[in-house]
Amino acid sequence: MPIKQAGLPKQEVTILQLNVGLHCNQACTHCHVESSPRRKEMMDEETVAQVLRVLENSPHVKTVDITGGAPEMHSGFWPLVRGARALGLEVIDRCNLTVLFEPGMESLPQFLADEQVRVVASLPCYSQKNVDTQRGNKVFERSIAGLRLLNAAGFGQPGSPLKLDLVYNPGGAFLPPSQDMLLEQYTKELHDNFGISFNELFTITNMPIKRFADHLYKTGELEKYMQLLVDNFNPATIPETMCRSLVSVSWDGKLYDCDFNMALEIESPHRSIFDIESLSTMADTPIGLGNHCFACTAGAGSS
Repeated sequence: MPIKQAGLPKQEVTILQLNVGLHCNQACTHCHVESSPRRKEMMDEETVAQVLRVLENSPHVKTVDITGGAPEMHSGFWPLVRGARALGLEVIDRCNLTVLFEPGMESLPQFLADEQVRVVASLPCYSQKNVDTQRGNKVFERSIAGLRLLNAAGFGQPGSPLKLDLVYNPGGAFLPPSQDMLLEQYTKELHDNFGISFNELFTITNMPIKRFADHLYKTGELEKYMQLLVDNFNPATIPETMCRSLVSVSWDGKLYDCDFNMALEIESPHRSIFDIESLSTMADTPIGLGNHCFACTAGAGSS
C-alpha cells in the first residue's frame, strides 16, 4: 500500500545530510545502509570540495548533518566539519559513541568541542542487555564510557553550549514509545547509575529495509511489521517529515530525498551534487516515496 501523496513537493532545503561512507566499527542489526567494518566506500576529496562549494552558494541551508557508517572514521569528515563551521553552519555528528575508542580518535572529543559540533549519539536503550543484543557485545559498556568522555569535554552539561543528544530506536518489530516518557526514563537512569547528562532524546522508528528487513523476513515478522506501520499511519506527521526540508548526499555524490531513499537507491531528479550549484534548485521537486515511508509517518512520527 503506497502512500498516496505521490506529488509531495520538497520545501526550501535547510538541512544537508552527508553520508560520508559506509565503513563502521559496528554492524548493527537495524542498520539501513548495512554499514560494517568490511565496507570500504568513502567520499573522496573532489566530492567534499563540491559539497562545500554548493553550501557556500546555499544561504538557506542552516544545518549540515554528517552520518555514515561511523562518519568520524572517514577522511572527509574532518574537512567537512571545518568547512561547514567556517560558513557559520550548525554541524551535527551522528556518533555511535564506540568510535571514540578506535585508533586515531584520541583527539576527536576535543575537535568536536573546538568546532562546537552538535553530537547526536546512538544509545538505543539504557539497558546493557538490550543495547548489546542490538549492537554487539560490550557496546553498552563502551557507549557509557564514550558518553563520559563527551561529558568531560563539556558536552551535555548544564549551561554548556556543547549539545549532546541521544537517539533511541526499538530493539524489535514495534513502534517507539512516547518520546517524553523515554526522555524522563533515560535522564534518571543515566544520571543515577552512571552520572551522565545529556540534552535531548530523539526516537526513531526502525526502517523496514536492508538489514532490518532481512531480519524481519527471517523471523517471519516482515508482513506483520509493515501492517503495524500502515495501521498507525498519521497524516499529521507529513509536514514535519525530514524529506520535506532535507537533501541527502551519498558518499559518491548522488542526491536523495533522505538517507532511507539513498539506501534503496531512489534518486532525486537532480542526480548528483555535481549537477547543481545551489540547493535552492531542489525546492518544489517531487519527493520519491515508497512503502518504507510509513516508518517515518507512523504514530507520532520518527525524529
